[in-house]
Amino acid sequence: MKILKTSKTLWHELVTRLNAAGTFLPQIFLRLILFWEFWEAGKMKYDGGAEGNWFASIQDSFPFPFDSIDPAISWSMAMWGEIICAILILLGLFTRFAAISLIMITVVATAAVHWPDNYSSLSELWKGYAISGDGFGNYKLPLLYIIMLLPLLFSGAGKFSLDNLIAKISHYSDSQSQTSDLGMWGLAIMAIGVPLMFVMPTFGTGLAVVGLIALIANKFMTPK
Repeated sequence: MKILKTSKTLWHELVTRLNAAGTFLPQIFLRLILFWEFWEAGKMKYDGGAEGNWFASIQDSFPFPFDSIDPAISWSMAMWGEIICAILILLGLFTRFAAISLIMITVVATAAVHWPDNYSSLSELWKGYAISGDGFGNYKLPLLYIIMLLPLLFSGAGKFSLDNLIAKISHYSDSQSQTSDLGMWGLAIMAIGVPLMFVMPTFGTGLAVVGLIALIANKFMTPK
């Protein structure tokens, strides 16, 4: 019994310290790698200038409404979006805004370049989960970026960030608070469904509608 009690005490001490480190350390690693990847992508567009703009050649592949935007404007939006949001991610400033912006940029790029032109089943779609899709798409890398951005969207940049510093200075007590209700599920479903609308319109729209209904229902269910 004494050995068991000692083991439980050691495990508790280990877990509590890992929990403490988890409030800032994983987010730092995510922010560093995401900063570099998107900064590099934006810098390549900047160095290429207008002469390197290849968006015109894939204009028809962009999802609505981006297929109606002038390629020069799309190029500038993607370039500055990647550069500015990468810096915000690194600093941990307006992190959720930067994360959702980069998710949307990545999803649009995936729809235009990396998503398969057509597929008849989920197993065929899954063939595109590769670095080289051999004609079935090539969405593995952008999907990984999106998955890495999701923790920053849902949980923020962590304690080691300007967002957290601003929250402390402004005494914004809600920065670390949590509300688990139907509205939480609705918001989470919408955050996933809206980006999916650009690559899987029917499924993504369905998720977004379900999320919106959950948000509205929660509003009426919440006592005033």
